[in-house]
Amino acid sequence: MTPTVSAKQLKLGSSQHFQLVDVRSASEFAAGHIPRAINIPMDQIESRMGDLSCGPIVLICQMGKRAQMTAEILGSCRLDLTILEGGTAAWIHEGFPLVKSVKTRWSLERQVRLGAGLIVLCATALAFTVHLRWLFLAVFVGAGLTFAGLTDICPMGEFLQRMPWNRRSHCEMTAAMPEVSRIRQ
Repeated sequence: MTPTVSAKQLKLGSSQHFQLVDVRSASEFAAGHIPRAINIPMDQIESRMGDLSCGPIVLICQMGKRAQMTAEILGSCRLDLTILEGGTAAWIHEGFPLVKSVKTRWSLERQVRLGAGLIVLCATALAFTVHLRWLFLAVFVGAGLTFAGLTDICPMGEFLQRMPWNRRSHCEMTAAMPEVSRIRQ
């Protein structure tokens, strides 16, 4: 079992001696992460082993579950791993500061789960109240989720990624433009 550290212990202890690795998705990380943490999403951890230090590492996620799963993936690597107990949620609960890179958004994965769930609920309700053929919509969504799980290609996620609320703001793009022109010169 991987040892844990509380948010208070991490904050009060010498966190400078630890490499803080946030294993959440990039959008979750950008919405708010612990200062000094680097982002290596759980699904990339094995391919990015070179980004991990040889010293002690604290794995961080939202609540602690993904960090535990990541520790199990890395179990045979003989790394000095610790998990932040309660994850970023515990850090926030203690009132400790977060670094935010973007305005708070729902992660794309959460948007897909909500969208798929609402479609299935609506299709089921319509099948009971209007016509039984609405169940085909629920089956279609289930097949789409199965396809996404097997192939790591999610058409609903790609569609939601193009929605206005998931685009960068015009101000952010304008602010980045001078850097691009400076690089070209």
